Amino acid sequence: MIQTLAPLAPILLMAFGAVALMLIDAFQDEEGGLAMPAALVHFVAGSTALLLWKRGLPLDSGLLHGYLVIDKTSLFLDAVIGLGGGLASLLAGGYLHEHKLERGEYYPLLGFASCGAMMLVSASDTLMLFVALETMSLGVYAMTGYRRTSARALEAALKYFLLGSFAAALLLAGAALLYTVTGHTDFAGIAQALHPTGEQPPDPFLVDKARISILAMLLILAALAFKVGAVPFHMWVPDTYEGAPTSTTAYMSVVVKTAAFGVFLRLMLTVFGDAGSASSAAGWPALMAWVAVLTMTVGNLAALVQTSVKRMLAYSSIAHAGYLLVGVVLAPRGGGVGAVAVASVLFYLLAYTVSNVGAFGALMLAGRRGAEAVSFDDLAGLGKRHPWAAFALTFFLLSLTGVPPTAGFFGKFYIVRTALDSGLGLLAAIVVVNSAVSAYYYLGVIVKMFMKDPAPGATRAQPMASGTIFFTLVGAALGVLYLGLLPERVLSLALAAAERAAP
Repeated sequence: MIQTLAPLAPILLMAFGAVALMLIDAFQDEEGGLAMPAALVHFVAGSTALLLWKRGLPLDSGLLHGYLVIDKTSLFLDAVIGLGGGLASLLAGGYLHEHKLERGEYYPLLGFASCGAMMLVSASDTLMLFVALETMSLGVYAMTGYRRTSARALEAALKYFLLGSFAAALLLAGAALLYTVTGHTDFAGIAQALHPTGEQPPDPFLVDKARISILAMLLILAALAFKVGAVPFHMWVPDTYEGAPTSTTAYMSVVVKTAAFGVFLRLMLTVFGDAGSASSAAGWPALMAWVAVLTMTVGNLAALVQTSVKRMLAYSSIAHAGYLLVGVVLAPRGGGVGAVAVASVLFYLLAYTVSNVGAFGALMLAGRRGAEAVSFDDLAGLGKRHPWAAFALTFFLLSLTGVPPTAGFFGKFYIVRTALDSGLGLLAAIVVVNSAVSAYYYLGVIVKMFMKDPAPGATRAQPMASGTIFFTLVGAALGVLYLGLLPERVLSLALAAAERAAP
């Protein structure tokens, strides 16, 4: 029995941990105090995924029935989700307490959302894909509108819910069309039915089925593009990031993005990974290459004109989705390039997790209740008044910019190098140019903090005193430095994980 349940251990730990958090909240006398237990659940679940990898247990379980695939790719992503969710839990403990928002239901919601994210990166059936997607999304919807007295938070939650429901409908429509054509809901069965091998009897409806499968692919691509925040399905990102509590913004920026890209890779490489569908000239990679270029360009150009730091980071998140999509575009290529591309995406997701959690954590720390760091002007002169808080934010912004030797530099470096190895020099050049553009608005924050004085009478951000946020920033900074100084160690793990994902 233990051998049967072992492959599901990270998911089960997250599920039972979320239930335990809910029970603790129900029976405790005072609100709050669940940040550390929630973080512990995430870290244990993520560590368990790495332990399964190290022990090499048989990862096929009779309980899965083709709905979940537990392989090195999903275990790597489970570890990233556990790390991102744990760090976001610690940030929430400091942020919600400081702003008098701490209520116990936040942490079970976060736990169930992470459980859904872990199921999502392992999903190998369209039914499980939908269940996992909604399990994750419903928790994030609720956390977005957690500040119930804020009209902006409720507006952000409503927009996210409505647009997310629309994306889920597109996904279901695509899955229904695939079932109509193939009679299967599992990824492997759909792929086999769409692209049979060996001699097959003549099919008079072959052309119609091909057209339906193309329509289904486009619907699914649109739904997945929404979840990763790609253009033109990105409009929910800035409003949601700005309106949500900053701890929720930090969580969704890393965990939701990791889960979305994980299922993006698995579904497209499994179901539409054949030579025709994945053709670099006329298949979905050609379409997604344009989407990637538009996403990174629109995200960076929009970030240039923002006055709100959270909205700037929201558009920055869109730009990073564009960089990641370049890796997705290269993933179907053969000759070993596909595996390297998938590994580059996995490495980037880990690097982005520690960098972005650190950036949002530093932004939280820079502003206490009543004197939050909301706009660029709020941060003016912070480097003179509170240099340690300014240096913390500077460090993580430099990683997001891609300055060596940080995690962000090697995340972009591996993506660019893979594009060059694939002969896509123009796409690599566009990534480099966009990275240079992003340096302008990231450095703009740094200039405000160290070289500008606040205007007379303007609000001045005042750092809060939070031990949990401080130690979270220390942990994230160590992660940024480790990935920046010893990137090859983690990249080798990512390459081992990519072997099963790449075609």
